[in-house]
Amino acid sequence: MPKSIQFIKSAVLAKDYPVHNMAEVAIAGRSNAGKSSFINGLAKSKIAKVSSTPGKTRLLNFFNMEDSYVLTDMPGYGFAARSGNELREWQQMIETYLTTRENLKGLILVMDIRRSWTEDEEIMKRFSEREGFPIAVVLAKADKLSYSQVLQAVAKIKKVTGLSAVFASSATKKEGAQAVEDYIYENWIKE
Repeated sequence: MPKSIQFIKSAVLAKDYPVHNMAEVAIAGRSNAGKSSFINGLAKSKIAKVSSTPGKTRLLNFFNMEDSYVLTDMPGYGFAARSGNELREWQQMIETYLTTRENLKGLILVMDIRRSWTEDEEIMKRFSEREGFPIAVVLAKADKLSYSQVLQAVAKIKKVTGLSAVFASSATKKEGAQAVEDYIYENWIKE
């Protein structure tokens, strides 16, 4: 089971993606949803840059999970300040990655637990289903709600999406990342 993450490289174009024979897991979410903090929770270190500025991640960032699998951090979606050209380039980069990586085993969709499921998340879910890889939802920033509110939020997302793999996570309290990692390993990586 991975305990640390090593940064491999950043890329935009498929020709620049790292070459390896490990499984890959992609991580996506709205800008400022808590993706970088979640990755740092998995790594148990501050390997992914956390920014208070939405839309800071503009590249695909590849991380080696101790030779167990590769985690690919995708740029956040839904950041309105991007120009039309930037948005099209972002869409092309994400679509190319998700449709060309033969060893992609699943997608982790990170959401701020205080937000509702939107059309953006539904598009990512449908895309994953169409491409034939599973999806897990991580409701980040769970420390912002009471325990009962967290349970309600998880139940609501499960009901709205029909997904069973929905997890609450808090980088501040260092909770939830291990459960997600265990799920990924048992259901997507281990063969």
